[in-house]
Amino acid sequence: MKEIPAGTYCRIAIGDPLHGPYHDEEYGFPIDSDEGLFERLVLEINQAGLSWATILRKREGFKKAYRGFAIDKVAMFGGADIERLLGDASIIRNRLKVEAAIENARRLREIRETGGSFRAWLDRHHPRDKAGWVKLFKSTFRFTGGEIVGEFLLSTGYLPGAHHENCPVYKKVKAKKPAWSRL
Repeated sequence: MKEIPAGTYCRIAIGDPLHGPYHDEEYGFPIDSDEGLFERLVLEINQAGLSWATILRKREGFKKAYRGFAIDKVAMFGGADIERLLGDASIIRNRLKVEAAIENARRLREIRETGGSFRAWLDRHHPRDKAGWVKLFKSTFRFTGGEIVGEFLLSTGYLPGAHHENCPVYKKVKAKKPAWSRL
């Protein structure tokens, strides 16, 4: 196998019991379902200021707390749900992030009502450079700065660069025809 540069996620993740499965089976692969895309957006928002390892360890807690990332259910969350989430140690208890997840579910519901799925919305706006994506996300969603948007798009196959070309997963991702490879 060719050398994977030090400091890359591929080098860190390969063989790691926590990062390895995510790296090998999810990172950079296209996601078809709105719930899967919403999950990734919520996780990336919650990662801000924290390690990805923390988010991976809490992933099941997020899934349960956010009702399997069912957009319509989360969009209906109110004050009591916010308080429940802020008291739930299995997730990140940050009011801005909790409120962003709920508001983003509401905005995704609107996107689905007017233009189909979250994926269809992403596909309609593809291709864009990172700056264009950040501007679009900031005008559409809450708590979506440059790093969050960049990682969301890398991790879902809309921007290239999730895997180093020498990483054995790179070819697997490319075979799934992520959006970046269809340019």
